[in-house]
Order: sequence, then structure tokens, then C-alpha cells
Amino acid sequence: MNSASIALPATPGARGKKRRVWMSTWALATLLLLALIAGLTLGRYLIAPAQVLEILFSGSAFDARDPEAAMAARVIESVRLPRVLLAAVIGAGLAAAGAALQSLFRNPLAEPQLLGVSSGAAFGGVLAMLLIGDGQPLVIGALVFGMLALAAVFWLAGGKAASRGSSTVLLVLAGIVVSGVFAAGVSLVKLVADPQNQLPAIVFWLMGSLATADRDRLLLALPCVGVGLVILYGLRFQLLALSLGEEDARGLGIRVGLARALTLVAVGLITAASVAVCGIVGWVGLVVPHLIRMSFGTDHRNFLVNVMLGGAAYLILVDTFARTATAEEIPLGVLTALLGAPLFAFLVRRIGHGLER
Repeated sequence: MNSASIALPATPGARGKKRRVWMSTWALATLLLLALIAGLTLGRYLIAPAQVLEILFSGSAFDARDPEAAMAARVIESVRLPRVLLAAVIGAGLAAAGAALQSLFRNPLAEPQLLGVSSGAAFGGVLAMLLIGDGQPLVIGALVFGMLALAAVFWLAGGKAASRGSSTVLLVLAGIVVSGVFAAGVSLVKLVADPQNQLPAIVFWLMGSLATADRDRLLLALPCVGVGLVILYGLRFQLLALSLGEEDARGLGIRVGLARALTLVAVGLITAASVAVCGIVGWVGLVVPHLIRMSFGTDHRNFLVNVMLGGAAYLILVDTFARTATAEEIPLGVLTALLGAPLFAFLVRRIGHGLER
């Protein structure tokens, strides 16, 4: 018998490590399920979890003779379910995008806004609000200008030069330039906007909110973010190799230029779609990957999946708090910054203490 065909039994240590890896994924999946139920249950119109599950799985609540049950079904299916699902999609996308950029740039402070796509999408959104109005034009304008910003970053970084070793610095610098230009454009639009009607809507949208979430926005964000997540998941081993350095990655047979380009396209698509449907929501791509690393490790088999699950649960919980904590809904971007900045400061402090030992 050929010895190469004999499978060696896994050691107890290896089996235990694999079991811990999958337990972390199941724990995060359970957290996401609980966050989904909480998001559908909590609000000014409180609905019991058992009734939420009945509405989701029976599909007959609208035909119920009880007016209260019919009202609960309308709230769940028309208002809360699209919002909670959109929060899950955006949270998973932004968290995965942040983790990918941190590996690609080998920088723990990298996040989706680094490439200037957020500023480009913000400019496209506010320009559409100024010239046309809210709704579908805003979403389309933000998505188009977000991708234009990504194309501008590639062009400034030198196109083919993006496959060489100096491209990381060039891409960051190009992102800063593009972000600055579009941020100035946003300021100009706010200056000429109608202060009574347009300006308040522009300011509120820029602070980030899922208040306008509906099925149309969910259906627009889902394919864009989904394609980006599929690309990043397919590149998870390449990103792990790139986190060790470009020379090591090339030594492992990784096509660095192609992996970098695909990663940036995926991150740009996710970021542009996120800004298009809910405005600028920061800190998710920065905080969540660090929380997952510190809590569950960085095993390449499950790390990106864990980041997606953690990001989805995180944004659902934050959005639920944003719409239930006070009488007036707190802008989502403001709340993620208020929660994310102290949390990230705690993580940095903890890492610093670990380095001192």
C-alpha cells in the first residue's frame, strides 16, 4: 500500500484546537441570532419574541382577526425586518472590509474610509440631494461617485504601479488626496444648500442612519456587499500571506498585484454601497476585527467568517440601541463613533500593556 495514501490520525491537541475554532464561530452565530431577535422585538412598539417568531414563520399574521396581531406583523415585515437585515449586511461588509485592509496594508489602523471611497460616495449622495432629491437618486449618486473615487485612487497610485512594493504608500496617499477633494465638495454642497429644507436632510444623512431602510435599499445593498464579501472570502488565504509581507507572499506563490487589486475593488464596492444606503458609518471596520482577534484569535480558517458574524451582530445591536434609547433616534454614525473610540482606546491600551511585559 502506498504510504502517501494513509491518513495520519489527528492529534488530541489538533482536534481540540479545531473544536475551539468552530466553537467560536457557533458562539458568534448564536450572538447574531440573538441580536436579530432583539432588533425585531425592541422598539417603541414592543413585540414579544414568541410573537416575532410566529410572524416570521407562519406568514399568516396579516390575515389574523386580531388587529393588534396584524399591526405587529406590519411593523415586523415592513419596518423592522428590512432594517435589521440591512444592518446585518452593512455590519458584516464593513467589518470584513476593515479586516482585509488591515491585512493588506499590514496596519492595525486601516479601515474602509482610508481609500477615500466614503468621501466620494458622500459627495455623490449630497449632490443628488441638492440637484434631484432624496430617495433613489441619492443611492445611485452615492454608489456611482464611490466607485469613481476608487478609480481615481487607482489612477493616482499609478495603475500598473499598484502591483509593485511601493504601492501601499501610494494607495494611502492617493486615498488621502481623493478624500480631501470630495470632502471639500461636500462642504461646498452644504454651503449652497437650502438651509431650511435641504441642509438638515444632508447633515442627518451624513451622520449615518438606517431610519430610511426598506426592501429597495436592502435589495440594492445585498448584491453589492455580497459580491464584495465573496471576493474577500475567496482571498482569505492570500490576505493572510500578505499580512506577513509581500516578499513572503510572493515566495508562497501569491500574485500580489492581482490579490491587492481584487481586495481594493471588493472593499470599494462594500464601502460605496454602505454609504449609499445608510450614510457614513465609521469605526465598525476598525473595532470589530480587533475584538474578534482578541476574543477568538486569528485562525485563517474561520477568522473572516467570524469577523462577518461579529460585524453583523455589532451593527444590529448598535442600531437597536440608537432607535430605542431616546425619544429621538440617535444618528448611527455618531453612536458607532461614541462607542467605537473608547472601545478602541481600551484595546490599544491593553495591547500596549502586553508589549511592556
